[in-house]
Amino acid sequence: MAPLGEPELLFSDSDLVVEVFNGAVSARQLNHPNKSFALDITLDLEVGRNIFTQKPPVHFHVQEEYIEALEGKLGLEIEGKELVLSPADGTFRINPFVNHRSYPLPEPQQGGGKIVRFRLSGEKTSNVYELSPVFFENWYKCQNDFVVNGARISLFQVLSTFDAGGSYLSFPSWVPFGQSISRIMGVLVGRWIGGLLGYQPFYRKWTTDWDLACDKMESSIFQRRFADRAKTN
Repeated sequence: MAPLGEPELLFSDSDLVVEVFNGAVSARQLNHPNKSFALDITLDLEVGRNIFTQKPPVHFHVQEEYIEALEGKLGLEIEGKELVLSPADGTFRINPFVNHRSYPLPEPQQGGGKIVRFRLSGEKTSNVYELSPVFFENWYKCQNDFVVNGARISLFQVLSTFDAGGSYLSFPSWVPFGQSISRIMGVLVGRWIGGLLGYQPFYRKWTTDWDLACDKMESSIFQRRFADRAKTN
């Protein structure tokens, strides 16, 4: 049942489903009237056994994010401290600029379960660069290109894609003004220099809602040349 005040989100045959890492991760895009995005994410611990040993990088967003474990146990690291979320815990709010990362707990800690499923959503804002369906679709497929297809990992590409989602990599806590430095890097290196070098935040081959991606890229003088609405691949 949906939390009090939240609409019931139902699956539909028309939902966009992004599957990456050879089926280890499946993300279903849900229509949420009050959020910038809503994803129902399923992690197959057997298929992704070698992938999930690596935790994602610690990062922060400029908008609120919400996470809820629906099946299995989900690790959530907040400012260096690990929380364990289970379906009984309900929705956890991650405030803007909080350093965090989420990941499935290892199989031995799942009580025999092989699936971890959780709901991820974000605050609706007026920002062009925010967590959105087009961001997640490109970020998942970008990672898949690195991990499965063996593409060369590029810092320019990572920063460009992250910046387009209002997301930034976290520096260790001992780095002075770490978040300010990270945001400057995202804009300067990812958006500006990356744009000049040909790195796009969104790619036609990875994007379902290409018009939305073009709307976002057209807002930057460094990226608007990539916003070719007639592009088909």
